[in-house]
Amino acid sequence: MGGMAAWVAATLLVVLGVASVATAQLETCNGDLPPMLAANYSGLACQPVWNNFVLRYHQDKNNVLRIVLSTLYSTGWVGMGFSRDGLMIGSSAMVGWIGKKGLPHIRQFALRGKSSSKVVVDRGFLVSNDHDHTVVVQQAKIYLAFQLRFSYRLTHQHIIMAFGNSIPVKNKLTRHQDKTSFTFDFTTGRASVDGSFPYGLRRAHGALNVFAWGVLMPIGAILARYFRRMDPLWFYLHVGVQFVGFIIGLAGVVAGVALYNKIQADIPAHRGLGIFVLFLGILQILAFFLRPNADSKYRKYWNWYHHWAGRLALFFAAVNIVLGIHVGGADNSWKIGYGFNLSVILVAVIALEFMLWTRWSRTAPPPRRTRNLLRVVVVAATRSSP
Repeated sequence: MGGMAAWVAATLLVVLGVASVATAQLETCNGDLPPMLAANYSGLACQPVWNNFVLRYHQDKNNVLRIVLSTLYSTGWVGMGFSRDGLMIGSSAMVGWIGKKGLPHIRQFALRGKSSSKVVVDRGFLVSNDHDHTVVVQQAKIYLAFQLRFSYRLTHQHIIMAFGNSIPVKNKLTRHQDKTSFTFDFTTGRASVDGSFPYGLRRAHGALNVFAWGVLMPIGAILARYFRRMDPLWFYLHVGVQFVGFIIGLAGVVAGVALYNKIQADIPAHRGLGIFVLFLGILQILAFFLRPNADSKYRKYWNWYHHWAGRLALFFAAVNIVLGIHVGGADNSWKIGYGFNLSVILVAVIALEFMLWTRWSRTAPPPRRTRNLLRVVVVAATRSSP
């Protein structure tokens, strides 16, 4: 009985401990700001936004936004980014940290890419004065305080938050340990994840086009070039695979258009190549309906047009897939997956091409000079026979 009572008491202590921790996390807005921030950053609205991140803010009539971002801190850096389209690439961020000598640092960074060399210090579209920025560490919490001036009143704004465990050296940020993105309404204080960025639509756009133009279309082309001995099966397989690939690719284009309408991403090279590849795909569909008879004098021109339009479509589609994976900020699984798929296709094409040329060399008639020499030998042998 005594053992049961001890177990119940221990359980209650654990539950109360967890509850107290949860309550402490929920009441992070109740704490006071450090004294050195109270003068310029008092009276701010407060909202917990992510993990232990708390956002304090106020926007005055001159569209000056005062921000205090706080979170638990031991070492490394903490950042808050402002994005125009929900993407990390192209955004600008205020990043703060305590250096190895104990000095506070807060700088603006332009996030032009995912590599460290593409994160450029003292660049970006945020307008501010350096003397308005402050970093304070108090009671294992870091406070980033800064003021930004906008030409308009902020309402719904795409926000990116991240932190890293390594102290920046020479203003070079290391890769983040964790990050999040959301849309924050500075008029109501509400954060919404669902409207920040259409990740599902971006994933659908990429997956549909990779499968269509990176898998099915090359397979259809391989069937047409290397399996003609399986006549007429190769033709029906070629047409069927290419048609299914075009429909799936068209669905990927529709997803891409919807994605562009949502985020207005300024990626003209990717969009332009996509339109060009779609145009070549439409030409290939038209080629099926305009295919002349095998004995037509126009057949060789049709073959030339069909073959080269298809090769161009596959080449530029591969280029655009690589470009899309890069600008879309896809993780390594996409890069490794498509790289493996492309390698398999290239190895298969090289092997099949070698086998095709070997077969041609065995079945091709001898050159004209060799045929003439054989004819002379035969004639001479005939005349010399009794």
